[in-house]
Amino acid sequence: MADVHALYKLIILAMLNKVDFELTNSQISSFILEEQYTDYFTVQETLSDMIESELIEAKTVRNSTRYSLTDSGKETLEYFKNDISDAIQRDMEEYFRKNKLQMRNENAVTADYFRTGGNEFTAQLQVKEKDAVLIEVALTVPLEQQAISLCDNWKKKSQQIYGYLMEQLM
Repeated sequence: MADVHALYKLIILAMLNKVDFELTNSQISSFILEEQYTDYFTVQETLSDMIESELIEAKTVRNSTRYSLTDSGKETLEYFKNDISDAIQRDMEEYFRKNKLQMRNENAVTADYFRTGGNEFTAQLQVKEKDAVLIEVALTVPLEQQAISLCDNWKKKSQQIYGYLMEQLM
């Protein structure tokens, strides 16, 4: 049983190592569940164990958790990478070949909000490409529902807004 859990950890480490952006819980779970390696609860338990042992870092933005490798995770993967079978590596390559662009785009646009002093809320809106921030906007509004609306609409309209700003400012 311990060997199987170690394999799940190595799969997750390898997935995170194959991309230059964070992966969401959903993206990691999708691959493992589609390939029927294990069930959803085992994936969540494995992710939790990996955070606790500092192999990965988790960042929660609104209702999405994003994971990235730590230095310890990179070292662990380097040491044990040959324990991942060729078949699993091929499955992973195929999954990324089909989904990498969509996965990158899902992670490029982020929107979150928080309460500022008093009764105001600030929506933090961002578009990134790899590690570069293309645009970052912070808007303060009086109502939480407005901040939620800003976040939801940013996901849908960020490209248009970015294009408009670039056109107007250039």
